[in-house]
Amino acid sequence: MVFPMNFLWLFVAAMLISSIGFKNYVWFISLGYGFSIAGEGLLMLLLYGEKLTLGTILCCALFVIYGLRLGGYLAIREFKSSSYKKNMTGEIKDGKTIPMGVKIAIWVTCALLYVTQVSAVFYRLHNASGSSVWTYVGAVVMLFGVVLESAADWQKNEAKKVNPRRFVDTGLYRIVRCPNYLGEMIFWTGVLISGIGAVRGAQWIVVLVGYVGIIYVMFSGARRLEVRQNKNYGQDPEYQKYVKSVPILVPFIPLYSVEKYKWLVA
Repeated sequence: MVFPMNFLWLFVAAMLISSIGFKNYVWFISLGYGFSIAGEGLLMLLLYGEKLTLGTILCCALFVIYGLRLGGYLAIREFKSSSYKKNMTGEIKDGKTIPMGVKIAIWVTCALLYVTQVSAVFYRLHNASGSSVWTYVGAVVMLFGVVLESAADWQKNEAKKVNPRRFVDTGLYRIVRCPNYLGEMIFWTGVLISGIGAVRGAQWIVVLVGYVGIIYVMFSGARRLEVRQNKNYGQDPEYQKYVKSVPILVPFIPLYSVEKYKWLVA
């Protein structure tokens, strides 16, 4: 498969932005992730000025909004939240003992994932497919995902202000235990939908790699969170009742735990 030059430019942008991970290992998949998506959305607006339609402008703008919100939220948590740093001590590797070759491999892999994630919109632009009903449906789903994820993050912050030592089981957390990850998956499902009717042939391989990749990452993140919460709250009867009655990630699907799935490691 031959990748268009503009696709390679998106990859270069993701590489440059996510390179902040060399300063702090976890930034490859946190700050580097959010700001890479925002950068790719902005770059597509610049690269395809004459081919842009209202639907594709909306999708690219949502990439920018999504990425800046997520990157900004993570940056504030990283630099301003002392409680977050305290809770994450020992949970996240500082990267000092990780060989440079491994870091480079992670850097390149992350950048590849980030560019494949936006590829459904990219191929719509590259193929000059304009906008269709699927573009707008996808954009609406993307917007819903951003709103859901933002609301979940806000609700968790507010709950932790009231009782920082208790697990969160209010608001959206009554529906699923990881509503922020659910919002993320909904957002990228919207991106996938936006490509229907525009992505052609083998291009779907690239699109599906990005989609399956981020869904895997979300389930992996849910597993890490479950392991950490079991460690912190496992002796709490209310927590035990909560985890046995509220699905971990997908509403109405009776999947209450993914801790045993050790292949969910990212």
